[in-house]
Amino acid sequence: MPRRSLPLRILLKIAEYAMLGIVRAVFAVLRLLGPERSSNLGGAIARTVGPLLPVHKVALDNLAAVFPEKPDEERRRIARGAWENLGRVGAEYAHLRTLFDYDYHAPDPNGRILVEGIEHFIALKDDGRPGIIFSAHMGNWELPAICAATYDLDTTAVFRAPNDPAIARVVHEVRSGAMGGLEAARQGAAFAMQAVLERGGHLGMLIDQHFTRGVVVDFMGRPALTNPILAKFARNFECPVHGVRVVRLPGLRFRIELTPPLDLPRGPDGQIDVQGAMQAMTDVVAGWVRENPEQWLWMHRRWRPAAAGARASGLKQR
Repeated sequence: MPRRSLPLRILLKIAEYAMLGIVRAVFAVLRLLGPERSSNLGGAIARTVGPLLPVHKVALDNLAAVFPEKPDEERRRIARGAWENLGRVGAEYAHLRTLFDYDYHAPDPNGRILVEGIEHFIALKDDGRPGIIFSAHMGNWELPAICAATYDLDTTAVFRAPNDPAIARVVHEVRSGAMGGLEAARQGAAFAMQAVLERGGHLGMLIDQHFTRGVVVDFMGRPALTNPILAKFARNFECPVHGVRVVRLPGLRFRIELTPPLDLPRGPDGQIDVQGAMQAMTDVVAGWVRENPEQWLWMHRRWRPAAAGARASGLKQR
């Protein structure tokens, strides 16, 4: 009797569980190594392997377009630094629950976490209003959500799950144990995000990635499409909008910076202008990237022909 092959869905499920076991084993090893050695190892591996990957060319092309005045070696150095930062972030997931050691009541200038603008966190918590916090893929971008949870700021972080289901599952387990509310970027997520603001909560979201149906903004001198949802919520709820970034410091230390509320542009009707508001947020992110370019995600295809085409045709969504 001929042997029947296993259905594809069963094979895929077996492969997923095998990968899940591998990822958990890697995380277990990283926990044994401790946070600093894990971060160093992840950074060294990514700095070595990243430039060998095809997507490295995307990083170099992006850098050449944004920094044409910089010599090739400087741009290659920035790209290697971006890979190192990404590798460090990946390894630091194994320690995400214990990485945050900041104490607002007794801040330690020699601690792992420094916070600038903590008064804005406290104001957001006490003003009785909903609020919006935007960020970017810089430093270890997971830390602000942990800071918010530590100080009981009712915040829901909107995230994009990793493509690999096993990695996504482990990362979600880690995030769930260290952060407050989580909402996956998916179809229908806007309703859940609106519900957060309706109950007086706060939304945190990364805004530095391409969004096909977005509004056109100028990002570091080039047109890019960005998700307008935060600006739409700011207009509908008339709530404060802050930016937060994480700067990686030597020796596995970080500085979290929360900006004051932005004064967003308004249209003739007095309402917040959606495209203008997203431009204002994007300008803040651009300033962060220029200050620490080696800590941003240059290997993402942030600038695409669709954005240039939309600008050429005068497309503007409000």
